[in-house]
Amino acid sequence: MDVKDIFSYNWMYLLPEFIILGFATGLSLLDLFAGKRLGKAVIGWLSLAGVVLAGIFVFVNIGSLAEPYAYMADTIRIDNYGNAFKLLFLGGVAFAILLSVCYLKQGEVKHGGEYYYLLLSGLLGAMVMASSADLITMFVGLELLSLSSYVLVGLRKKSLQSNESSFKYVVSGAISTAVTLFGMSYIYGLTGTTNIYEISGRLAQAAASGYEFLIYAAFAFLAAGLAFKISAAPNHMWAPDVYQGAATPVTAFLAVVSKAAGFALVFRLLMICFFQVQSDTRFFFEQGALYLAFIAGASMIIGNTMALRQTNVKRLMAYSGIAQAGYLLVPFAPPTILFFGEVTFFLFAYVLASFGAFAVIMIVGRDQQTDDLKGFAGLYHRSPLMAISMSIFLLSLAGIPVTAGFFGKFYIFMGAIAQGSYWLAAIMIATSVVSYYYYFGFIRQMYMRPGTTEAALRVPKTIGALVLVLAAATVLFGAFPGLVTDYVQTYLNPGFNFGDMLPPNFQ
Repeated sequence: MDVKDIFSYNWMYLLPEFIILGFATGLSLLDLFAGKRLGKAVIGWLSLAGVVLAGIFVFVNIGSLAEPYAYMADTIRIDNYGNAFKLLFLGGVAFAILLSVCYLKQGEVKHGGEYYYLLLSGLLGAMVMASSADLITMFVGLELLSLSSYVLVGLRKKSLQSNESSFKYVVSGAISTAVTLFGMSYIYGLTGTTNIYEISGRLAQAAASGYEFLIYAAFAFLAAGLAFKISAAPNHMWAPDVYQGAATPVTAFLAVVSKAAGFALVFRLLMICFFQVQSDTRFFFEQGALYLAFIAGASMIIGNTMALRQTNVKRLMAYSGIAQAGYLLVPFAPPTILFFGEVTFFLFAYVLASFGAFAVIMIVGRDQQTDDLKGFAGLYHRSPLMAISMSIFLLSLAGIPVTAGFFGKFYIFMGAIAQGSYWLAAIMIATSVVSYYYYFGFIRQMYMRPGTTEAALRVPKTIGALVLVLAAATVLFGAFPGLVTDYVQTYLNPGFNFGDMLPPNFQ
């Protein structure tokens, strides 16, 4: 590519990524030269300012982007599909930073400056994943997010549990990366290109030439490798140990931002590359969708049944997250109509409930010096607002009406029924009923079990305000889900239209 071509692009659409990159680089230099003279909380608030500024420019892009805009031979594609996920990432990281400002005061993480710009570098990797149109840039974004997450998990250097979870995360992450690369190597060998839009047509030609088995193998390896990133079966086993050992804000980051980034990659990579493949039947709508359906069913069953045995609240949330990943995979089987607006709403509701729940877990864990479920005993008598808010978050995760989580599950359930996936819909219902047991067991501790102390729970003002805002938003969007779905349909719908995602000659 000629150097002059670089100046011919309109770089405004990449301003959110440039802002995050600039803040991450600038804050690392500021921390290096200022040293102990600069409080770590200052770096945290500056990081939050960068995230908010990037979010403003994402909204600007949504209003000004008439059609997808490609950079550098279509390796990066800015469209409203990616913008929708970027809003989720930025909102999640903003919540994580607010939690972190309070958490780091405990002194468990000595390197507070590194902590914040590692969050920003992980965010940058997630944003690159959402906008990638090439296997190479997808992998770069994936590894940037993964490497940042590995270090974040192990930042509590004096904690044996944190060191153990970080080691397990690195090993299992390396294996999943190898599996994903192996699948990508098959795709490149079959097509001779790394651009996913060119891959789509060339894989269809490869299938017509008798290479169906290699295409099936590539799909299976990619799906298995990406299942790690979204903590879905069969690559879910790392999640409970990592969630338990990591600092609570990092656990929330992994549970929401990292998972949403994995789904952004799954949607764009698997759907586009394999959408046109034909054999005796439509491959993606038959064999590929069935493979993902089994992953969805296994994740729902394993996640909810294993959560029944947990007494550690972070491990319980990990298994709950595995089940939520299964619910989000249901629209793929079969994906004749993909409810992207509804899937986005599910992720939005999950962001609200998860960060709210982890905020309360962090406050109670610090007060009781334990992450055990018994630490929540008598919480209602010590802090009624925190107990009520936590109840709202748990009810949303369970899918109880008058919460945002109810409509998130309801839309996906109705989509499964409409497409004839009755067995997946049945698993959704059965596993949701199972989840009520451990979610209501959590609530029972807060209201019906005596605590070890009667002293009022000390809640930092920033975290208390954040929890109340998230609880109010969970109820508000549960009562008026159209506020989100209508916005997606009006402003982001072109990003979820395959006319924007597939080659122009697609029939």
